[in-house]
Amino acid sequence: MTPLLPGAPGPDGAPLMLGVMGGGQLARMFVHAAQTMGYRTAVLDPDPDSPAGLIAHRHLRCAYDDEAGLADLAAACAAVTTEFENVPAQALALLARTLPVAPAAAAVAVCQDRAAEKAHFASQGVRCAPHLRIESEADLARADAALFPAILKTARLGYDGKGQLAVADRGALPAAWRQLRAVPCVLEQRLALAREISVVVARGADGVGVHLPVQQNLHRDGILAVTIAGAPDVPAATQQRAVAQAARLAASLGYVGVLCVEFFVLDDGSLVANEMAPRPHNSGHHSLDSCELSQFELQLRCLAGLPLPQPRRHSAAVMLNLLGDLWFVGGQGPARTPAWDAVLALPGAHLHLYGKLEPRPGRKMGHLTVTAADDAAALRTARAAAARLGLPDF
Repeated sequence: MTPLLPGAPGPDGAPLMLGVMGGGQLARMFVHAAQTMGYRTAVLDPDPDSPAGLIAHRHLRCAYDDEAGLADLAAACAAVTTEFENVPAQALALLARTLPVAPAAAAVAVCQDRAAEKAHFASQGVRCAPHLRIESEADLARADAALFPAILKTARLGYDGKGQLAVADRGALPAAWRQLRAVPCVLEQRLALAREISVVVARGADGVGVHLPVQQNLHRDGILAVTIAGAPDVPAATQQRAVAQAARLAASLGYVGVLCVEFFVLDDGSLVANEMAPRPHNSGHHSLDSCELSQFELQLRCLAGLPLPQPRRHSAAVMLNLLGDLWFVGGQGPARTPAWDAVLALPGAHLHLYGKLEPRPGRKMGHLTVTAADDAAALRTARAAAARLGLPDF
């Protein structure tokens, strides 16, 4: 791939334009990275108030499968990426007929279906939890009692704990499947976890790959709450295995772009792959403040064919996810602005708000990264920040 150099003129004489499918916070931070380096940006998203659309040079307000809108995006841009896995793979394939698209539609399609994703894990020798695809009443009867207790997950369109139900035993399975509207699902055995970790890798069109430090994650109600960069509680050998498996998965997909692989660390220290995200990931947000290259600049470099040096973490970091619940006292209105001044008085506190106009419980409104010279100091300050915001300790 011939590099799309920063500041190089496009067909209209103005700097090259890069496109992104989706207009949420991940696209917004990609747009910031691209604009910092001198590119123009275009966002395709139907929401007129999308966080990325509000700051991009162009905002195409249409559905992701709107052929006229896709044609406009392709005509305006030198290359296109995606901000989330539920953009129709067919739309990415259509764009790829005329310009570079990273990641490719085929790779995104694997990540869009939990069953296809688990099959791909198995094909690459990457362990995942015992599971069964559920598509019909007959499949319910095939569920082995050894799979329980389990989690029933919709095969598509599930994220942040949505589309998931705990299932205690075989007797509870039919009702749970009906509650999820009898769509294709994956029944996955619930495992005893010691830790949850994630690996963010970036891979260029030339096959060169790099990665961020392994991240140790804490979820609440299925939504990421806290990330500790560098995963200090996870042995180095386990981290190395996770990085190697994530890199293997990226290479097997012919992947170009940023890919996040989430793993469970079991009580015996073994690794189990949970899922992949074909984009930057919530757990990698700390890299904006803790690393020489953020996950969004890595995404940009992959898309533009620029060099990919290995990112160096220069600061210990802890990230706190900021949900819309913070704007409400006791979960009730009216909304009020959280006490950011009290948090920003703490050393190493970096506040990132996503420009969303309406706070709602459970909605990702921003994140706070605390950087420090070492993990212990970052953890102390992050806990103090959580206390000042009224968040649970961790």
